[in-house]
Amino acid sequence: MTADSLVYLGNFAINGLIEGLLISLPALALTLVMGIARFVNVGTGDYMTLSAYTTVGVQQLLATSATYAAFGALAAGVLVSLFFYATVFRPLRGRSFVMCMIASIGVAFLIRSVLTFFAGHDQHVIQVPLVRAWNFGGLRLLPTDIAVAAVAISALLALFAVLHLTSIGRQMRAVADNPDLARASGIRSRQIMVILWIIVGLLSGLGGVLFGIKAVVMPELGWLIIIPAITAMILGGAGSPIGAVIGAMILGVVQELSVPFIGSSYKLVVPVIILLIVLLVRPRGLFGTYSGVR
Repeated sequence: MTADSLVYLGNFAINGLIEGLLISLPALALTLVMGIARFVNVGTGDYMTLSAYTTVGVQQLLATSATYAAFGALAAGVLVSLFFYATVFRPLRGRSFVMCMIASIGVAFLIRSVLTFFAGHDQHVIQVPLVRAWNFGGLRLLPTDIAVAAVAISALLALFAVLHLTSIGRQMRAVADNPDLARASGIRSRQIMVILWIIVGLLSGLGGVLFGIKAVVMPELGWLIIIPAITAMILGGAGSPIGAVIGAMILGVVQELSVPFIGSSYKLVVPVIILLIVLLVRPRGLFGTYSGVR
């Protein structure tokens, strides 16, 4: 392999690392819900789509930067997450895994339909300053991509700090490990569930903004996000936050490195193939500790 080929693939690998960081945000949201609420929240991708549209809308109405518009996206993510928890998932608490997952699919279609009704199918972009890429011997880095990656890393570090260094985080992990024992220990599960869905909303809001900056904003954005996110969650091990991040990074790199061979139009097939292989060979994933559903 020539030096030019290595540089060529290196650019795809860099893009894959950045994409992996972005995938890790919804993958973490899915993992937390899977570990604590015991189902796959398919609506996570559409929470992100709504947040991306909120960013576009705030920018158009207030003529403000993406940084300030992102606060509107975070608020939208938290509100939609808490709304569907209160109206759909809380009433279904204790029901089967399949019932809750089907309900989340319905939530996803509802959000997508509402967005399509009001915003149509036109593609939108989140306005960010145009900058020149840095060139390091053929390896190209956009300052915008560096900023996106830095924000994603900061969010991941903040979340892991909450999970491992705070009382709320320890209670969340206790509920995920053994709900009955946590309840007997006096942990208020209702409070934990509210905090869980707030975190899901924040991750979805931030992920929607960052994905919107990297791609175009359209009603189907959530569909393009949710498949890689679910694959990353299962690859890392359902219920393992660190596994979700590692799975997302692996998936992002593999997905981008496949582009020179199969084209960008078909790279969404890669997560599906990886998902099938993981389910057949190692259903628990790389770091999975979750062994069943209620």
